[in-house]
Amino acid sequence: MKMERVLDQQGRWRNKVVAFRMSPEEDEVLEAKVKLSGLTKQEYIIRRLTDREIIVVGNPRVYKALRDQMTLIYQELQRLAVGEEVPPDLLETLQMVALTLNGLKEECE
Repeated sequence: MKMERVLDQQGRWRNKVVAFRMSPEEDEVLEAKVKLSGLTKQEYIIRRLTDREIIVVGNPRVYKALRDQMTLIYQELQRLAVGEEVPPDLLETLQMVALTLNGLKEECE
């Protein structure tokens, strides 16, 4: 069985593997950002590490990710006791959702 090369958009063969460890909390944040971007995890990480812009294009997958993230944020906020501080990861996710929604709103105007 011969494996075919899968090239990226610039015709490059991606044959290098990069692996690293993350905490479960860091993984949750990464997964949320990837889903909200509409990109694959690989493409999202490459763009972030190479300081390339990430442009979110509204599509059903992105809208579903936004809905799901807002549901999770709402559940977490309800779980917090009155006066309890909002965890930094939750604030970061909320900010990311707000920025994404804001960008999609501008796209529609």
